[in-house]
Amino acid sequence: MMGATMSGYIADYLGRKGALRVCSVFCIAGWLTIGFAKDPLPLDMGRLLVGYGVGLTSYTVPVYIAEISPKSLRGVLTTTNQLFITTGTLIVYLLGMLVNWRILAITGVIFPILLLTGLFLIPESPRWLAKVGRGKDFEAALQALRGKECDVSCEATEIMECINELESLPKTRILDLFQRKYARAVIVGVGLMLLQQFCGINAVIFYASSIFKAAGFSSGHTASVIVAIVQVLMTAVGASLMDKSGRRPLLMIAAGGMGISCFIVGLLFYIQGHFDESSLPQLARILSLIGLLGYISTFSIGMGGIPWVIMSEIFPLNMKRIAGSLVSLTAWLGSWIVTLTFNSLFSWSDAACFFIFCVVCAFTVLFVVKLVPETKGRTLEEIQSSFS
Repeated sequence: MMGATMSGYIADYLGRKGALRVCSVFCIAGWLTIGFAKDPLPLDMGRLLVGYGVGLTSYTVPVYIAEISPKSLRGVLTTTNQLFITTGTLIVYLLGMLVNWRILAITGVIFPILLLTGLFLIPESPRWLAKVGRGKDFEAALQALRGKECDVSCEATEIMECINELESLPKTRILDLFQRKYARAVIVGVGLMLLQQFCGINAVIFYASSIFKAAGFSSGHTASVIVAIVQVLMTAVGASLMDKSGRRPLLMIAAGGMGISCFIVGLLFYIQGHFDESSLPQLARILSLIGLLGYISTFSIGMGGIPWVIMSEIFPLNMKRIAGSLVSLTAWLGSWIVTLTFNSLFSWSDAACFFIFCVVCAFTVLFVVKLVPETKGRTLEEIQSSFS
């Protein structure tokens, strides 16, 4: 949450690449602190450092990708971020079966080092360069991204016109978020992030082993690996569909599928609580597995990546710093609340826990139908103009 709060300001001041360099340094320091910890305090400090770095990336990465991508590929490229998050989860689950936690923590240093190295090979966001007045660098970066043979004059003109219009506006403050012209964008961005978290995804991911054991499966760790594999595969499916079917249909399918899956799992937990476990047919356990995997699958198709895609698209450059920080903070605050309360809620009533998630998923479908716009095939400038 601390990293998310400051992410917009750092990305605006140092640039998108500069913010990612800061993130890399914090993550390297955090994982080394954890890996060589001798008592609990360094463990806490290391987790704080890594958490801060992750809070920075959660805003900066989707915004950077959205700003460099052509409109026809923006959805699939921005969702690639979510695909690699799920791939990272799978890698760590698999490594966790083979090595102890110290080696696992030190292994975490590899990826921010790769990020630091890769940042030397990619251009800065052209839109950020234009915003800070680096015109020559802006044109060079845009040309590098589109290819030497591509005529970028029309796109460059459109970006500069939008930048000039934004620069003529007064300097933004956090209170400006509550102006009527930004209200819909803020409601959509914050609302999607809250609903993404209150659907319960992080609770299910973090406590997958406990949930599968409660459902009657002996090997919770193996089940967690299966969940991670399903996440990777279905996130890839969602990414491939993003710029074909659009954002809204995928969000509605995802939230609807999650709701049905939560209802099935909740019903089976309710039945399990009212019957002797030995009398439960094997079919009930199989259905609970299908329900949980269905929940993960449908989340991965839409609710995992699309809220971050839309967040990166709907706010104009002059508001991205404040609005992006707010939306990212909302995501991590929601994650913290759900993760903190899930164990108590699950212990009180495992069935009620999933019925609550089901209700939230149903509300998400209504939210998308009523408020979320379709942004497929439109430039960032067109999207932001329609919101204003």
